Amino acid sequence: MTRSVLPVVVARESFDSPDASALRAAQQAELDVRYGTGDHEPGEKPTAASVPVFLVARTAEGEAVGCGGLRPLAGGGAEIKRMYVVPDARGQGVSIAVLRAIEEEARAIGVERLLLETGTEQPDAMRFYEREGYELIPNFGPYAGSDISVCYARTLV
Repeated sequence: MTRSVLPVVVARESFDSPDASALRAAQQAELDVRYGTGDHEPGEKPTAASVPVFLVARTAEGEAVGCGGLRPLAGGGAEIKRMYVVPDARGQGVSIAVLRAIEEEARAIGVERLLLETGTEQPDAMRFYEREGYELIPNFGPYAGSDISVCYARTLV
């Protein structure tokens, strides 16, 4: 099966920029459909202060189609936060471009291990991270004990 690739440019952008905010709101709306409305994320909510590296993927026309960020962890490493691709751009390499850019940003700031949390109702995300070399780990930090969280990690080389 041949997949088309949507060429994108992934660059740092403010966590609170209009497009970054719109992408995060779209992600939240999708999660509300999967998990129900309300608070379904354990732990501290990401903010511009806690996610100092935030990236947005844009098409050649400037349309924001994906995002993701890094939240440094107190014990070392960093957590991938708000990784998201709009539905119309899925399956076209945008998620890989965003993930690789996140990994490069992590290396640039000296992060050696990336961790992330996704949910039990997101089998597409679980397959993606496993395919990209992330290993299933016990739920960490605020996700420990959560029955809807699934956690992964990857050591960067």
